[in-house]
Amino acid sequence: MLRETTCEREGNLLDVIAPTAVLRLAAGRVRPETVRGNAMVRSRNARAVANLGFACALTIFLGACGSMSLPSFSSSPSVAPEPVPEVPATIRPDEIVGRWGLASFQNPSDRARTEVAARAQCKQPYVIGAGSSGGVIMHLADQATPQELRLKGSPSGKNYIGPPGPAGADQDREIVSFDGRVLITRFIEKDAANRYGNMVYVRCAPRA
Repeated sequence: MLRETTCEREGNLLDVIAPTAVLRLAAGRVRPETVRGNAMVRSRNARAVANLGFACALTIFLGACGSMSLPSFSSSPSVAPEPVPEVPATIRPDEIVGRWGLASFQNPSDRARTEVAARAQCKQPYVIGAGSSGGVIMHLADQATPQELRLKGSPSGKNYIGPPGPAGADQDREIVSFDGRVLITRFIEKDAANRYGNMVYVRCAPRA
């Protein structure tokens, strides 16, 4: 059985009250004042029914609003930053290809003494070879096998040696100084820089 709603019950109540009052008036058993009283009751009931009707309509409207879904406005897609153009190094790869004596220092005051020690290592030189793609063959930090690396410039004017990619990355080494005879480099990654220090390459004399 369907349950009668509040709005329907109030509507039926109004239909019952009005005919009963009219019948009593027709039978002469109800005075006009009573009819007017009943009319006032009917008026109050009519207002109550109207209020209930408004409440029912408002409830239905709010329920419909709750089930409505508003359109979503997605944010505009993010634009990927443009790649930074590669800056050529001011040192050519062929300038550092060759045989070098190698040593290192941590304290800048030891630089002169380290250059002497590096020159003595020309008996067992470190060889920087020419790469097939225009780079140089050198070691990365903690790598036993050398590989081709690139000489990379930067907007600041510094030069780096490292794998392809942005200049100054963790695997790169900065060229601290180079005068054609002595090359000094330092790894960018802090742990490698602390362990290897400032690496001094002194060019060895050409073989006789």
